[in-house]
Amino acid sequence: MSGGPLRHESDGGLHVVTFDHPPLNLYDAELAEALRAAVDALERDEPRAVLFRAEGRVVSGGVDVKLFDRIGSLAEGEELFADGIALARRIAALPCPTVFAAHGLTLTWAFELALACDLILAGENASFGLVEVGVGLTPAMGGTQRLAERAGTGRARELVMTGEVFPAAVLERWNVVNRLLPQEGFDEHARALAARLAAGPTKAHAATKAVLAAYLEGGLDAADAAVPAIAGALWDTEDLRGAVSTFLAEGPGNATFSGR
Repeated sequence: MSGGPLRHESDGGLHVVTFDHPPLNLYDAELAEALRAAVDALERDEPRAVLFRAEGRVVSGGVDVKLFDRIGSLAEGEELFADGIALARRIAALPCPTVFAAHGLTLTWAFELALACDLILAGENASFGLVEVGVGLTPAMGGTQRLAERAGTGRARELVMTGEVFPAAVLERWNVVNRLLPQEGFDEHARALAARLAAGPTKAHAATKAVLAAYLEGGLDAADAAVPAIAGALWDTEDLRGAVSTFLAEGPGNATFSGR
């Protein structure tokens, strides 16, 4: 899928979703529709990894406030939030590694989408904010709770209640950003990491996500209880069988994976 406010391209097992909605990649009805369609395609096509990235000076300047001005009732407001939460949950549930690459200013919906991904990569010049408080709102796509998951409830309160914008280096220290990368060559570094994940054992990556989901739902005991079935199922995968055989014949680091 190309054109419009985003592009969705595939390079083998790696799918790249690029936001390109100048001048500020604002979230509006057009971008919302395109993003839902892209997630539909990701669920259908079963990529081995997904990279979300953006063109332009900023990743996103936030939401087009005209979208909020069209909300005329409590029911419509609840529907808007329900749609946002559902979209973030679908991204989080993709059974493959998901990477968000932030090269610059990343506000509101874009930050929330990043938090729904497995890994957040940030350039040295990147910054992040949940600034909905400025229009009397709270984040609509799960950003508050996913911040709490990564950085604790105290930091989540600070980010959301102050509406301040924080540099990537600060959020790396708070365990929100996974990796802080040089600005020069940032896009190439992000693509390389996503491609490496796409070349890995996709079923094992999905199992890792399932174990962590069990942990988030029920803590250590729930995760421990889930591991035998989740990890045990990997013995039916071609990747595990092939990698074990390659390890025994050639040693570590020589296996290749098909994602099956």
